[in-house]
Amino acid sequence: MQIRSEQTSRERVPGTRFRVAVVLGTRPEAIKMAPVVRALARRADRFEPVIIATSQQREMLAQAMLAMELPLDIDLGLTHTNRTLAEFTAHALLSLTQCFADILPDLLLVQGDTSTVVSAALAAFYQGIPIGHVEAGLRSGDMHRPFPEEANRRIASVATDLHFAPTELARENLLREGIPRGDVHVTGNTVVDALTSIPPRLHFDEPGLADVPWSDRRVLLVTVHRRENLGDRLHDLCNAFKTLLATHPDIEIVFPVHLNPRVREVVFAELADQPRVRLFDPISYPDLLEVMRRCYLILSDSGGIQEEAPVLRKPILILRTVTERPEVVKAGFGRLVGTDPAEVVAVTSTLLGDHGIYQAMVSGTNPFGDGHAADRILDIIEARYGIMTGAPLAAVGT
Repeated sequence: MQIRSEQTSRERVPGTRFRVAVVLGTRPEAIKMAPVVRALARRADRFEPVIIATSQQREMLAQAMLAMELPLDIDLGLTHTNRTLAEFTAHALLSLTQCFADILPDLLLVQGDTSTVVSAALAAFYQGIPIGHVEAGLRSGDMHRPFPEEANRRIASVATDLHFAPTELARENLLREGIPRGDVHVTGNTVVDALTSIPPRLHFDEPGLADVPWSDRRVLLVTVHRRENLGDRLHDLCNAFKTLLATHPDIEIVFPVHLNPRVREVVFAELADQPRVRLFDPISYPDLLEVMRRCYLILSDSGGIQEEAPVLRKPILILRTVTERPEVVKAGFGRLVGTDPAEVVAVTSTLLGDHGIYQAMVSGTNPFGDGHAADRILDIIEARYGIMTGAPLAAVGT
């Protein structure tokens, strides 16, 4: 296989559409890039999107793409299962390099902080293809929490040409790292666009969710999947959940369990026989949103759920000690509680027992935008590359 590995981006022919490669690897990437893909489709006279999947999370990515009605042009089939991070990243870098050499995009768009993102950014950079990074500038300040996401974000930022920051704080992070001011744009977070496009539902895709006593008990949505929370920390969290069940007979736990075997082995061993615990395989994104709408509060280490909770006005207890989304804490919707069982039980019990504190947590302003991030992103691309455009949207906060 011959790979053209340097400066292979095509010379644009006047009058041709601007070819945009959109690379997806995981469920969150599909959810958050779906509004961008839809916006590209609405401007089909100017843009030619090419949707590429690495299939880093094959089952969960496919589930999300189906739910978001995303088209797929190229599937590289690089499933992450049983591969180390280095193996997956190496395979993805080679495959994406060849893919970009074949399709010669005018721009690459990536989202977030996965191994797919860093591989795609490097493959594009090596070939002189401009890169737009959606949800740029998130920083926890700790290279090992989350791991490897914090490093992936920083590496991608070095190669990126257009940084689409979801918040002013993310923009400040990038400017502090020396990114040119003109390359950083605050757009809002596309997760708000995605969420607001899915209305409340009367029925679930997962039949077992219909059996949850939504009206009779206060339901806690729980998700855990971060690498730093595996092993002893996951056992600690399961012990905390069991204590909460024992001390609060009016609660029910809904727990969609990640496909990672290290998560599933612990969670099913610890919680499968517990009364008032509902364990599910990963549920569809519309189902997840409906569970979030109906639940009383959320305990999670997920970054995406930290962004969704304020939109749905639900309190979230963040099962981590640092977050790259401090806006959710500053706005009042979230609290960092870590994985210490005593702390998790104490803070959750306070929220369950004090309605005033609960209401205070959900009375703030959503810090992640107005649901028009995708169109702002395309307006910026059109302006940057001289593509025909209509009246642009105002920047967030103006």
